[in-house]
Amino acid sequence: MIHPTAIIAPDAHVSENVEIGPYCVIGSGVTVGSGCRLHAHVVIERNTSVGTNCEFFPFSAIGGKTQDLKYDGEPTTLVIGDYNVFRENTTIHRSTSKTVPTRIGNHNLFLAYSHVAHDCQVGNHIIFSNNGTIAGHVTVDDHAIISGLAGVHQFCRVGKHSIVGGCTKIVQDIPPYMIVDGNPAVVRGINLVGMQRRGFTKDQIREVKEAYKALFMKKDIALGTLVNSLASAQGLAAEIRDFVESSERGVTR
Repeated sequence: MIHPTAIIAPDAHVSENVEIGPYCVIGSGVTVGSGCRLHAHVVIERNTSVGTNCEFFPFSAIGGKTQDLKYDGEPTTLVIGDYNVFRENTTIHRSTSKTVPTRIGNHNLFLAYSHVAHDCQVGNHIIFSNNGTIAGHVTVDDHAIISGLAGVHQFCRVGKHSIVGGCTKIVQDIPPYMIVDGNPAVVRGINLVGMQRRGFTKDQIREVKEAYKALFMKKDIALGTLVNSLASAQGLAAEIRDFVESSERGVTR
């Protein structure tokens, strides 16, 4: 089902059972998997691979040229997984790197005007609320939520099962399982409701509370010292400890 006003590059590959609406543009080297639906005025630019059963709403611009000034015209890519929804005016850019694509996983929801910049790595089951924006080289782990008008600085990492509050300014890594809010961002507590909804056990929630109390409630003590206090931690507490230890930009506290 391809509308006659749609423009599709000769070397693009569109699978069967794809719906392409009025005035859509599919660029050179693009692959669109089966079951995808493109509403009117969708643009998917060159060297973008789209998995199955994705939905693109009007004026979403996917696979655009990186905004990185270091880019010198070399071929770069965007790889999108399955069952993603891109609402109106969402923008996702190709990578600057020739070897590592910008990557979007599976079952993600991008609300209107959200933006994913070059070289970002976005996992699975993530929600970007309206105007949620991540700069280049950001990693967002599974089940994270980035609320409306929140902005994430380049090279930051957003941990899994975390929530970034609306209008939040992120300049350091967001620890997993935490609620972060404010300008500048501050850890407000654990994502208790989210963990309960996703079936985490009471013992797992207790482990996260243990890490939260050890790392984020003692603001006058160096973070390295607090990490050492979790040397024998197990389960999710150890996971949070390891995330903090591996951080390159520092961790929001």
